[in-house]
Amino acid sequence: MRLTTSFLAAGVALATCASTASAQYVDTHAIRETVRSVVRSAYQGRDRGPEQTEHVSNKYKVARDGRVSLQNISGDIVVTGGSGDEVTVEATKRTRGDRGRLGEVRIDVSATPARVDIRTEYPRMTNMNVSVDYTVTVPNGASVDIHSVSGTVKVTAVRGSVRMETISGGVTASDTPNVELAKTVSGDVSLSGISTDGTLTAGTISGTITAKGLKARRLELSSVSGDVNLVDVTTSSVHAKSISGGFEYAGAIAKSGDYDVNTHSGSIRFSLSNPSGFYLNADSFSGSIRTDYPVTIGGNTPTPPTPPTPPGRMRGPRGVGQGVHGVNGDGSATLTLRTFSGDIVIAKR
Repeated sequence: MRLTTSFLAAGVALATCASTASAQYVDTHAIRETVRSVVRSAYQGRDRGPEQTEHVSNKYKVARDGRVSLQNISGDIVVTGGSGDEVTVEATKRTRGDRGRLGEVRIDVSATPARVDIRTEYPRMTNMNVSVDYTVTVPNGASVDIHSVSGTVKVTAVRGSVRMETISGGVTASDTPNVELAKTVSGDVSLSGISTDGTLTAGTISGTITAKGLKARRLELSSVSGDVNLVDVTTSSVHAKSISGGFEYAGAIAKSGDYDVNTHSGSIRFSLSNPSGFYLNADSFSGSIRTDYPVTIGGNTPTPPTPPTPPGRMRGPRGVGQGVHGVNGDGSATLTLRTFSGDIVIAKR
């Protein structure tokens, strides 16, 4: 019997972490331990002997707009878009134990003209101590779906839809316009060169989310213990949540755009370039609220921009709570910003 229970365990861990993240207070140490437990069950500890390797290489014909999926337990994954109509799979098995164990781990591939499915299969036994690193080249118009337990995932220059998830490791996509999903539990998410008419969902439990030069119709972002940083971003909708981390957005906002950000113990900062206007609905329980753009509050004349405040002094009276609800310019976009113990800043870029 082949080892498939690791993915089930990983799913249970994700559900547990998601439930924990919804609580008001989060024990990030417990989250990390849950992740480590899943990884240990999927890939038992390494031996201390010299590394043994085995290389596997194959090519498979597939349509230029076909679909490629990859499921792995332990090891890094790199996927790159290329020309032609072939999927090239380079897999390197690694162990520091008995070399004979390398042969026990199979690279199972199911290939048709429409799709190629790649899967790492382990025998049901403990202390296999084998990881598999993948370097895969796909037609640049193909769609890619990646699931891993322990290892980094990197996708570059793929034009089809991309979905990638790992439990322990970072997730990176560059020059890959149509990323739909980028998630990890313990690791960072890094996105660049994305331009899609659809929704991009990105999340991490213990790590940061960083996006640069990104265009999307809608962004759905979540982090428990880490910051969310968006630079040179263009989108008409953002829904973001963070428990223990800040949120920063630098870019344009769209007319009729909807920007909803909620943090518990992190600050929120929007750096905007000449917006036509927005409705600001901002609340902080124990932090300050500052806007460099004039805002009409309750039908009164616009309030003047507040001057920049030196770092470390942007604090409101603890326990009092502050709110700003008003309109700038044509009020076409909506900024709904809430934090419990952080500051809110709307700045000119």
